[in-house]
This record gives sequence, structure tokens and C-alpha cells, in this order.
Amino acid sequence: MELQTSYYSSPIGTLEIKGNEDGLFSLEFKDEPIEPTLKIPESIKEVSYQLDEYFNGIRKEFGLKLNPEGTEFQKKVWKELVEIPFGKTCSYLDISLKLGDENATRAVGNANGKNPIAIVVPCHRVIGSTGKLTGYAGGLWRKEWLLKHELGVIFGKQTELF
Repeated sequence: MELQTSYYSSPIGTLEIKGNEDGLFSLEFKDEPIEPTLKIPESIKEVSYQLDEYFNGIRKEFGLKLNPEGTEFQKKVWKELVEIPFGKTCSYLDISLKLGDENATRAVGNANGKNPIAIVVPCHRVIGSTGKLTGYAGGLWRKEWLLKHELGVIFGKQTELF
């Protein structure tokens, strides 16, 4: 089934949504300004609704059908990312241990960096084992914003992370 595309204007930039009846294929930040889509394709309309709820502090878990392309290992990592609770963080080592291989931290980091579904598959919740922010495809400033946003929703105000 053909992928449909829509653009969503978020507080941290434009997001490109791609998906179809089989599920959400990708959700990626775009650095160039793009007008939000006025007529959102029916198959991905729910993504925009849930993003609205997330950014308005109402939604803490996404209930979307996901259909990303990736290797079996990447999909295992992305499945673990979805299990990280709203407002919490973990390290690459934590995920490696959940997958049963403490030596897979570099591979986990690589898979995390290739996550095609930002925010919904919350790779922004993975930080270095020292507690420092590490790479984020959308930029570290977005990662910091997302983590602060989630803490603000939990505690009712914007909080300092570091």
C-alpha cells in the first residue's frame, strides 16, 4: 500500500509523518520550514491527534500501529524503546542488558540513531550511562526539550534537567 505524507507543526519544529493503513512508517524532524498539511490523509490522521495530545500534556503513551522498516535487531531495540516510561530515561547499557547482551551497547546506540519514528518510539529517553545527553537525530536541543516537556507534564511545570 502506498505511503501517504503529512506535515505537522510542533513546538520544536516541523515533523514529517509517513504512513498508511499498515501503520506509521516514519515520523521525522525537518529543519526547513514546511507548511503543515491542511487536509491530512485519513490513514495518518490519528498520528496528528495523538501528537497534539502529547504536546498539550494530555497523552503519555501513544496508541498507534507502527510499521517501521529495519533489521530484526533494530526492531528489537525500537520495541524496547517503546517500553521506557514517559518522563523516565535509561542508558544504552540498560537496553543491551534487556536484550541479553551487555556488549551490544554500540549496536543499540546505532539502532537507536536509526529510529525512524521520533517521539512515538522515544529514543529521546536514552541517555549516556553517566547521565549526560548523548546524540539525537533531531538535535540535542530537541532531545532536551522533549525530556523537560515530559518532566513538566509529570510535575506540573517546566523543570531543570541538568
